[in-house]
Amino acid sequence: MIAITATDAARNFASTLDRAEHGETIIITRGGRPVARLTPAAPANGAAFKRLLDLPVDPDFAQDVADARAALHTQEREWRD
Repeated sequence: MIAITATDAARNFASTLDRAEHGETIIITRGGRPVARLTPAAPANGAAFKRLLDLPVDPDFAQDVADARAALHTQEREWRD
């Protein structure tokens, strides 16, 4: 882990990102105080999204939505009276 000033991080932004991309954690300081931590991003391969797609579908969902819409339209008419 290294510490660099905000000024140095701004002046050398591309190389600072390169360092993070290659696994380095960088503390950015301002006035000698740590203000941010730049860390490598977790790799993403779509596995989390695929797990969401594999969740079981609620067979009553479409009817629940239709019932909610009908209730809203009924209330809307009552408010206009």
